[in-house]
Amino acid sequence: MKTRAAAMSALLSVALPAAAAGTVGTSEPHLQSACPGTSMPTQRFVDNGDGTVTDSVSKLMWMRCALGQSWKADTCTGAAGMLNWPQAQRQAQRLNQQAQAFYNDWRVPNMRELASITDSRCATPRTNPSVFPHTPAASFWTATARPGEPAGQRVFVLSFGWAGAAPALKDEQHHVRLVRTGP
Repeated sequence: MKTRAAAMSALLSVALPAAAAGTVGTSEPHLQSACPGTSMPTQRFVDNGDGTVTDSVSKLMWMRCALGQSWKADTCTGAAGMLNWPQAQRQAQRLNQQAQAFYNDWRVPNMRELASITDSRCATPRTNPSVFPHTPAASFWTATARPGEPAGQRVFVLSFGWAGAAPALKDEQHHVRLVRTGP
């Protein structure tokens, strides 16, 4: 029987469609920055020992790695994949249907949720690298639609680099970090 950590590692490394895996561009460095006096202290997160953490403030459980990366030896390895919006939704549905991630309610976070794990005092990537190692300094999908758009043509992405938040067309490619509502 697989351990939770082994199952999460296998899940994250094979979860992306073949065309999406390993498509990180050179403009998206994987630099791990120092975060002196971070506004998002490591102690705020409970390590679940399986490639996930639970935020004790928001009560959300996060995958520590972006889809496409693997959780191995207490870090995220490999390249984070990039997906368009429909692919991101299908990946969350697939994970939930297969129950490989021990829960069946993983989803793309909304803007407020994803922003809760950013840290403006960190250089790129703008998140605590102890909690979310090897996070690309690039844009991640959110589930927040742009208000006033016909039929939700665009949703917001949030960058862990310097770009901040911006609306994106659903056929664009961005990274994905999944979340679920914790206990």
